[in-house]
Amino acid sequence: MGVEHALTPSQDALITVYFALWSVFGLLGLRRIWLLVLARRGRRREFAHREPAELPHVTIQLPVYNERYVVERLIRAAADIDYPREKLEIQVLDDSNDATVGVAAAEVARLAATGLDIRHVRRGDRTGYKAGALAHGLRDAKGELVLIFDADFVPRRDLLRRMVPYFSDPGVGMVQVRWDHLNADFSMLARIQAISLDGHFVLEHEARSKNGLFWNFNGTAGMWRRRCIEEAGGWQHDTLTEDLDLSYRAQLAGWRFVYLRDVTCPSELPVDMRAYKGQQFRWVKGSVQVAKKILPRIWRSSLSTFDKIECSVHLTQNVAYLFVLALSIFVYPAVLVRFASGWFTTWPVETLLFSLATISVFVFYGAAVAEVRRDWRRQVGYLPAVMSVAIGLSVNNTRAILEGLFGVESPFHRTPKYAIDGARGTWRDKAYRGLGSGTTLFEILLGLYFLGVLVFTLKNGLFGAAPFVVLFLFGYLYVGLLSLELPRRASASLGAPRTDA
Repeated sequence: MGVEHALTPSQDALITVYFALWSVFGLLGLRRIWLLVLARRGRRREFAHREPAELPHVTIQLPVYNERYVVERLIRAAADIDYPREKLEIQVLDDSNDATVGVAAAEVARLAATGLDIRHVRRGDRTGYKAGALAHGLRDAKGELVLIFDADFVPRRDLLRRMVPYFSDPGVGMVQVRWDHLNADFSMLARIQAISLDGHFVLEHEARSKNGLFWNFNGTAGMWRRRCIEEAGGWQHDTLTEDLDLSYRAQLAGWRFVYLRDVTCPSELPVDMRAYKGQQFRWVKGSVQVAKKILPRIWRSSLSTFDKIECSVHLTQNVAYLFVLALSIFVYPAVLVRFASGWFTTWPVETLLFSLATISVFVFYGAAVAEVRRDWRRQVGYLPAVMSVAIGLSVNNTRAILEGLFGVESPFHRTPKYAIDGARGTWRDKAYRGLGSGTTLFEILLGLYFLGVLVFTLKNGLFGAAPFVVLFLFGYLYVGLLSLELPRRASASLGAPRTDA
């Protein structure tokens, strides 16, 4: 190691920013461990519940838009739920403008002929998108409880009977169940998503719900008390994440939520990178919009200072993607400065922050997978890819953050589904395709940039940094290359209009 030389002011500023970014990731790593501890502690607690003397009337809402491949599966699964027919109503809230309309209408008519209370609800336009459809259906809903499923979900027969007893507590406004995955073994992308969602549902929701922290309905596979929706201000469509928005408004109004980790509802994961990026874009941008809308109310509320800070972190945690992108840009210049100047005094601090940021990811998601996946030993092998793809999404999600912060308007683009169940199926020749994100070229360029960084580290014997560089290299190239538009088979273009994602 050479003699250290004094840094110039610009070099000093660069190193300061570099370590500030690593400090953020270190703190986020500590937060993951904190959530893991809370989740484990919460396992000993149970939500109060009892069988009602008389079952309440339930409305099942199925908001759909251009879902020709899965709408029949969804409607049949909802109709097959075990619950007294006289206490059940199903609304197919169909805003479609393609062949989905005919498929849904035929299935609704068939089931209605058997005596089931099911309606095919059509609006004149898509005002408010999903939130608008839910609000429209709620006006005529018969149920005091409202169960919601997106088109990619396939509820189990016993789901409703397992959720209803928790509404015996009059203060409970919503009950959410854990998402399971129909096609987790379809591809590496599907496996990565399954692991990420397991961390969210198995640990984070458990930690938050069992320890009195604010948390959120996930837009589907959850049931609301109708009065809770109404008292919280109803479904509103001024953000792209109407579920997060309503959740916070309801909890600020004093309603409590119940999370059932051991009750699951299978769903289909996106298998097209473009569609996955579109979904992530919507979730991230929506969370920023909700933060702008709700945080002033939180800080004016009577919540404790700790709860106000925790809610603020929860609502703004996606801003970490912007810091990931910044680190991606600053890391190579920082390495060059330190290598040229022989300035290595802070290696111990950097190692500590790096360990907090990375090892916490392995511990957190590894613990989640180990709790719910029988093949967890095989799944943990994908943990480096989980971290790497999160890095690769930073360009797409930074764009979402900036649009949310600066009020750039964008429509609600739904995620296309293809009825892929298990490890088999196809999507490339089907009508729906995810929209381009506009970030693909930048992602590929960043991947090539980190290829150059890798060559530099290996040539100069910085072998300890190579695995870290590979995470960035793989993440950006994987996300970028899979986002390239691929040609469809000739037959796919015949009578198959392109729809939004």
